[in-house]
Amino acid sequence: MNRRSFLQNTAFTMGAFTLAQHNILSVLFQEPWKITMLRDDVGIFTERGGTIAFLLSKDGTVVVDSQFPDQSKHLIDELKKKSEQPFKLLINTHHHGDHSGGNISFKGLVEHVLAHENSKKNQENSARQNKSEDKQLYPDQTFTNTWCQKVGKEKICLHYFGAGHTNGDSFIHFQHANIVHCGDLVFNRRHPYVDRNAGANMRSWINVLDKALNKFNKKTIYVFGHAGTGYEVTGKADDLKVFRDYLGNVLKFVEGEIKAGKTKEEILKASAIPGSDQWKGDGIQRPLTAAWEELTVK
Repeated sequence: MNRRSFLQNTAFTMGAFTLAQHNILSVLFQEPWKITMLRDDVGIFTERGGTIAFLLSKDGTVVVDSQFPDQSKHLIDELKKKSEQPFKLLINTHHHGDHSGGNISFKGLVEHVLAHENSKKNQENSARQNKSEDKQLYPDQTFTNTWCQKVGKEKICLHYFGAGHTNGDSFIHFQHANIVHCGDLVFNRRHPYVDRNAGANMRSWINVLDKALNKFNKKTIYVFGHAGTGYEVTGKADDLKVFRDYLGNVLKFVEGEIKAGKTKEEILKASAIPGSDQWKGDGIQRPLTAAWEELTVK
């Protein structure tokens, strides 16, 4: 190799090494959370726990769900960089800790916390059972069926269509942007947690999703509480339909196994739901157990 080629190759190698180092350092030092703007001034925050949505408005910032305390602090810091307006409203889609545990970080910062009346009761009951009352910021406003309020140019409406993932889950609709936060009423290609202790009902859940599909339209962007590996936490009406069908397939499969004389333990050994092959990975025992209880326990 002549001197000129050696220098060229050495320079290329060092340049590639430097680029590789830069990429590695970027991964190591990038923040663990992510903010994605969807439409208008509505965006989502993802880190650990249920997906958070937010609205940046001249009348104040609205946040839907709060993940855990550490994550909610990250969210608050990031939103303060984006807007100098105060936090006007914190909405909880339901009571579970990965959606409301971070409420406490908003204490003294937000004007009001809002949730369905059953969601508040569930949060209070859960906190008493876990002896964590001092770590809670409960809703100070509740609703029964529908709640709407205008914030800046946006109109926000909450809808309760019945029991599903719990007995207190709401759809939150940003009407102007046409974005709906589903909370845990939709697990996108991920086996769901069905909280029967908090009033969950899979048959009713199917009806709840049908009501949502009738209420919102084909242009609606949906935000999901959780998604399976390789899938997004946002989607379209078709994603609601396939999750609705998944719930029906779970019930159909378990009912068939019961009629065939299978025990609960035998049913829980299943590794897939017939007709819903996109749902893979851990957690299948959760919906199978819930379906078995719903179909057998009186």
